[in-house]
Amino acid sequence: MKPVKIGLLGLGTVGGGTATVLQRNADEIARRAGRGIVVTHAARNRERADALGLAQTRISTDPWDVVGDPEIAVVVELIGGEHPALDLVMSAITQGKHVVTANKALIALHGNQIFAAAREHGVMVAFEGAVAGGIPIIKAIREGLAGNDIEWLAGIINGTSNYVLTEMREHAREFSEVLHEAQQLGYAEADPTFDVEGIDAAHKLTILASIAFGVPLQFDRVYTEGISRITPDDIAYAGELGYRIKHLGIARRTFGAVELRVHPTLIPERCLLASVDGVMNAVLVKADAVGQTLYYGPGAGAEPTASAVVADLVEVVRTLTADPENRVPHLAFQPDALSDARVLDMEEVESAYYLRMRAQDQPGVLADISRILGDSRISIEAVVQKEPAAGETSVPLILLTRRVQERRVSQAIAAIEQLPSVAGDVVRIRMETLE
Repeated sequence: MKPVKIGLLGLGTVGGGTATVLQRNADEIARRAGRGIVVTHAARNRERADALGLAQTRISTDPWDVVGDPEIAVVVELIGGEHPALDLVMSAITQGKHVVTANKALIALHGNQIFAAAREHGVMVAFEGAVAGGIPIIKAIREGLAGNDIEWLAGIINGTSNYVLTEMREHAREFSEVLHEAQQLGYAEADPTFDVEGIDAAHKLTILASIAFGVPLQFDRVYTEGISRITPDDIAYAGELGYRIKHLGIARRTFGAVELRVHPTLIPERCLLASVDGVMNAVLVKADAVGQTLYYGPGAGAEPTASAVVADLVEVVRTLTADPENRVPHLAFQPDALSDARVLDMEEVESAYYLRMRAQDQPGVLADISRILGDSRISIEAVVQKEPAAGETSVPLILLTRRVQERRVSQAIAAIEQLPSVAGDVVRIRMETLE
């Protein structure tokens, strides 16, 4: 059979990796797909294309030329961001072209619209590379766990924030210092907001939750909190108590509703996710039939993400002649069977909590704090009070609570912060056992 002609939008890190993998592994890919896959048109400059060995590829500086090329059967969108990516993808779909993308923001924010258009025009949109780089987590949940009722998932799905927390823990370094180093190493962007404030992870969690629970994509309902307020002291105190702090994306079914949240989380050191360090990603999934399964690997990078992009290309090529009604649904569940389960407000979510405050070293202070927690029906699991430093009259006080609704904790914190014996804000970090 004739090779399938594809157009690449972008020859940057991931686009370049995709071109490299397609050429280097061309024979093996053709054996798996049943046909060759050839990049015949790409959007970038000629010099970059030649450096990647694409001397025979038509190059256009305008991505619209690639999308409009009548010979192209599959458009691979690797330019990132919302615009013009959305318009390019929608144009490709309306022309009857299949789409492969690694753009998590595009899918999280506009996936419902994109998938509806794809169904209307009978084409596929594949997006494995949009979540966790080279880890095939979307296929694992959508197909490998199709016989399971998924109860919850929790993931380290942003390598930058995981690297920062790892370095802070291993070397007792400040957040700002490690972040600067991450930027110098290329792990963090010049503007690291999307990574360290949890927006990137929230995009990915939106996608994972949809394919796990069969709910529409709802990025605007994800509670998002970053790691910029985490201190070396918090990490050290957590370690003394047998925990590690990880920046997690958590999705869980709860009494007919769904939790969607991204935030720093204390997890037990024995937990599988606790040992995932550096820039690596991992997703832990709990399902009723199989139990817990862990998916681990590089969450970014040229060839790891290209691995996912090329896998999507192989899947698309395999099904080019298949009846559109018999393809795997984009979000795992049939479009008319998506659930209208409500996404919980964060104040309704239940969790255990790590609370750190600075309190006066004098009698009655702990009793006042305990009374406030008791009035809010919050049970204390453990209390750690540090010795005052020389010349200091206040001490760090750490409390671990049992599981309780977030609303109660918020009310208790507001009351504790009004005590004259407590200085500054109370630090709150949620705790999960992931059992």
